Amino acid sequence: MTTSHELSLPVLDSDGGDRLYEQIEELRATGPATRVRLPQDVIAWSVTRGDVVRRLVTHPDITRDARGTWTGYQPGAVPWLSPWVDVRSMATSEGSEHTRLRRLIGPAFAPRRMAALRPAIESVVTELLDGLEALDDGTAVDLRAHFANRVPTRVICDLFGVPEDQRPDMLSVVEAILATDVPQGESERIRNGLFAAMRRLVESKRREPGDDMTSLLLTAHEGDRLTETELISTLILMIGAGSQTTIALIGNAVRALLTHRPQLNAILAEPARWADAVEETLRLHPPVVHLPLRFAIRDVDLGEGVTIAAGEAVLIGFGAHGRDPSSHDAAHGFEIDRTDREHMAFGYGIHYCLGAPLARLEAVIALPALFARFPDITLADETKAPDPQPSFIGNDVLALPVLLRPSARAATA
Repeated sequence: MTTSHELSLPVLDSDGGDRLYEQIEELRATGPATRVRLPQDVIAWSVTRGDVVRRLVTHPDITRDARGTWTGYQPGAVPWLSPWVDVRSMATSEGSEHTRLRRLIGPAFAPRRMAALRPAIESVVTELLDGLEALDDGTAVDLRAHFANRVPTRVICDLFGVPEDQRPDMLSVVEAILATDVPQGESERIRNGLFAAMRRLVESKRREPGDDMTSLLLTAHEGDRLTETELISTLILMIGAGSQTTIALIGNAVRALLTHRPQLNAILAEPARWADAVEETLRLHPPVVHLPLRFAIRDVDLGEGVTIAAGEAVLIGFGAHGRDPSSHDAAHGFEIDRTDREHMAFGYGIHYCLGAPLARLEAVIALPALFARFPDITLADETKAPDPQPSFIGNDVLALPVLLRPSARAATA
């Protein structure tokens, strides 16, 4: 039962966009950590100071595993948290269990495999750019729907062998789990749909295995190395993270560059600098801001009168780290020339995201190809920010309207 004191705690907003960044600053100013209220009255310590984020993600008394740690929690009781907490993947495991699960999926993201994926990613990007050209009639085009979304979803679904007829439903629920403003009944529907989509994939691969990661994981499962829960959980993690983070990365980079033309021109003049643009986007506009959840095994004294008690939940602001003025000069500015470009957009330590090389590879292929094909691209409305994703987890927009060839339209007006 939520106490009256807990009801008075600040609520972590799901407005997204600028409000997401504003609230980071508000929470950071209150101390090394501050208690907040999440949907369904979940109470957690919000951590947004860069030095404290770094300390806690490697702290021996902070775990990702809620089992037997989070006081009073019942698995399944909070539907919106299920994909983040009620799963058994390397994201919610520690020690030897984490090592075992990470070793199973690691080969899919090895450097040699990433290099081998480049031609396939280039082919997907070219096909999508051809499609954008066919759509270009002088009116606004939603770049998120037709490009930023489709590059990573095609790549990850191909990598995991998701049948074409299963992709729309699967990708819909994978994206929906990032929304943190939905009623409980809707979050239950999303959770159930997510697990059902992964079970359908597993069933189809049992019938017709192929040369894909799902089939490889099934082989491990049948060899008694993966439980059914671990198998489903790993697919949720890899397909979800492998699509949604890169969608946001590509879209956020496009927006940043279109609103910082001199830096875009510098990159176009020196294409080797695309990697700099990607890293600065990850720092300033991270795809994931707050990642649920971690838990205190024992009391953790953070100083300044703040102690996280054993059994309490912790919400790490991974995306807040890169925007902390104590760690970066001009922390809120987009600057590809900066030297203090450190960020934690892909995590830190032993839980560092395995898919980070793939996300970076997709971005450094997709972005230069887009601007080479449409060098005059502009935002459709430079006076109004796109509607943000309603989330305190993900950092994306619902649509990204652009004009692909505005100069051509003006010439024919």
